[in-house]
Amino acid sequence: MDTAADGGLAGRLHGLLQRTGRRYSAGHDRPLGGYLAAMAGFAAYTTAWATAVRLRGRPLPDRPEPWDVVLTSVTTFRLSRLLTKASVTSPLRAPFTRYVAPQGPAELHEEAQPENVKHTVGELATCPFCMSVWVVSTLTAGQLLWPRATRTAMGALTALAGADALQLAYSALVEKTTGE
Repeated sequence: MDTAADGGLAGRLHGLLQRTGRRYSAGHDRPLGGYLAAMAGFAAYTTAWATAVRLRGRPLPDRPEPWDVVLTSVTTFRLSRLLTKASVTSPLRAPFTRYVAPQGPAELHEEAQPENVKHTVGELATCPFCMSVWVVSTLTAGQLLWPRATRTAMGALTALAGADALQLAYSALVEKTTGE
């Protein structure tokens, strides 16, 4: 294979990607290369889980049980918020974000650092919606590979979500009754 032609093709492809990025961003700083890398990382991550599930040799269920869908939804919500917003997990996000202000009970508002890779990871690390894709994939694989242990952990996180809801409801009730 002609390496000059390969370099030419790679150069043209790189130029096309840069032009596409400039047109897309409309003057804003959008790290499309970082997002592409994150998507490739996610594809590799889910491929690894799928391979592990396949090697395990257990048949997949025809469809998820409704209770598992509810449990997975609540667990994904709680774990995603814990990872992306909780004060206690801020050391995990700190290399990729900067603190801005408190944001609700025991949660923080942080912004992604501007550097290319740090920006993409920072956005993922501070976005519960973005993180939930990774969390739900992990929980789904866990249910297929280690169902009892995964459901036990999911039950605990679901109970935590319920406790959080009760704490917030209690605080709102106290505030309403005392006028504070």
